[in-house]
Amino acid sequence: MGDPVDVLDRYYLAITLLVTMAYQLSGFAIAWTFQFDKITDFTGGSNFFLLALLTLLLGQEFSPRNVVASVFLMVWAVRIAGFLLFRVLKTGKDDRFDDIRSHFFKFFGFWIGQILWVWVVSLPVTVLNSPAVTHRGQPAFGTASDILGIIIWVIGWVIESLADAQKFRYKQSPHSPKDKPIDVGLWAWSRHPPYFGEILCWWGIWTLSVAPSLHGDGDSGARSAQLGALVSPLFTMILLLFGSGVPTAEKPAAERYYKMSYPGPISSETESDVPRPVNAAWANYQAYRAQTSLLVPMPPTVYRALPGWLKKTVLLDLPMYEWTPGQEKIESGAMA
Repeated sequence: MGDPVDVLDRYYLAITLLVTMAYQLSGFAIAWTFQFDKITDFTGGSNFFLLALLTLLLGQEFSPRNVVASVFLMVWAVRIAGFLLFRVLKTGKDDRFDDIRSHFFKFFGFWIGQILWVWVVSLPVTVLNSPAVTHRGQPAFGTASDILGIIIWVIGWVIESLADAQKFRYKQSPHSPKDKPIDVGLWAWSRHPPYFGEILCWWGIWTLSVAPSLHGDGDSGARSAQLGALVSPLFTMILLLFGSGVPTAEKPAAERYYKMSYPGPISSETESDVPRPVNAAWANYQAYRAQTSLLVPMPPTVYRALPGWLKKTVLLDLPMYEWTPGQEKIESGAMA
């Protein structure tokens, strides 16, 4: 183990931000020039790997905690980047970018958001590997927060990986029914198991990385930086619950299944005026939604028995995720 390298600041905040900006803007230049989606998600995921490896090598602290935290981040990055690259190569394009791919500033805005996402979410490992923390000494590996962090990360990574694989196989199978949501494996217990797993992964990494400040001695600046890295799992939760995660999946899914059953124009007519459904897609979706937890996996029999207030608070099945027929017409009329 050699001496850590000081680069721009003692927390590696500036160098990781500059590397992330250079990497993402290079990806944007390629994606915009050739108008394709093949590298967009791969660039985001692989950037995490790059920052973990870079800070580990610069910090020259190869104690078990630093290695485990860095490896966890790199393993998560390799899996998500590899899976998303394989998926987009298999499907040919990413439909999420259809409305922004040809608009320079909208597409550029997405890549700026990706810079923020990578840099902020990587902070626990960035700070842990920095000279500000490694210089102060660390408690022996095996503290309560070390063990808890490892357990949380492993559970989260298994859930996220398994759920992604189950959904991909389901969508690729010609025998999967098109008129009902996926309800196999973890998807029978959660409507968004990959998001739950990802949230657990980042809580696990932060819990593992913060051990020097919870169990060791050191200056208040390093302790504040490690505790401040709590923004990583919090940012992940906010992004998935209120940004590009659940909100972009719930309402579009409901509208899609409704249109399968009622292919005519959507209206807000009274129940007696609603035409007869052409299939059971909408009924299947409503049944699935009523018995399946939004995020935290649990048996449908347990979820159905829970009171509504508990589902909408503790289990985060918020009213903002609900879609009803005619909702877009009402909202557009209110804005006019």
